Amino acid sequence: MDLGIFTNLIVWLITIVIFLSVFLPQMFKILREYERGVVFRLGKFYMTKGPGFIFLIPFIDKIERVDLRVLTINVERQEAITKDNVTVNVDAITFFRVVDAEKAVVQVERFISATSMIAQTTLRSVIGQFELDEILAERDKINKNIQDIIDRQTDPWGVKVVSVEVRDVILPESMKRAMARQAESERDRRAKVINAMGEYEAATKLVEAGKMIQDTPTALQLRYLQTMSEISSERSTFTFLPIPMDFLESFRGKKEEK
Repeated sequence: MDLGIFTNLIVWLITIVIFLSVFLPQMFKILREYERGVVFRLGKFYMTKGPGFIFLIPFIDKIERVDLRVLTINVERQEAITKDNVTVNVDAITFFRVVDAEKAVVQVERFISATSMIAQTTLRSVIGQFELDEILAERDKINKNIQDIIDRQTDPWGVKVVSVEVRDVILPESMKRAMARQAESERDRRAKVINAMGEYEAATKLVEAGKMIQDTPTALQLRYLQTMSEISSERSTFTFLPIPMDFLESFRGKKEEK
């Protein structure tokens, strides 16, 4: 083979390889099931493509990949002041997903970072609208309020907030001690109330028993016999001799006659 023809063939092969290596990645893209491609043609929005195999015009079409899966943002610990002027540190987790790939690329720059910033400011704002007891007891209500506020602000970006969870509420040490004292005092109060209610119920039953014995004298004798059976035992050195109440009444009657 002529050396010139061989050289030309090598040059053509190198040219084709360079062409394919440069143009093929620009012409063909493969998007996964959870991805969408926002295509810009000459700088203008053209269409949203995917998933699967898509074709692009090299150097004319540009593509931005958008993940449609649920994403999470860890809202860093924020210092906030509650409605009753208590300083707390709170952090949260935000779950969201893109529902409109075009808006997520065109309407906002870096929608993940923007959503994170809104979540931080919203967390501080909502915490300031509740008292400390409400924050500790009504966590679900606070989560729902934060979610609604963030969702309204991210809706024009094509971002849907799935849920927001306040993860931890850290209180100052002085407030922890005050709450511990409050809880201890509350337990003491309940114990005293329960004890007083027990005394009241016992006194009520004693009054009822007294009225019953007054109306039925035989009940007193039965109670007397029951008491003797309770205090007696097999090894006891004492002997109890029950005396009928009527027998004592006869002696009292004779004394009155004298």
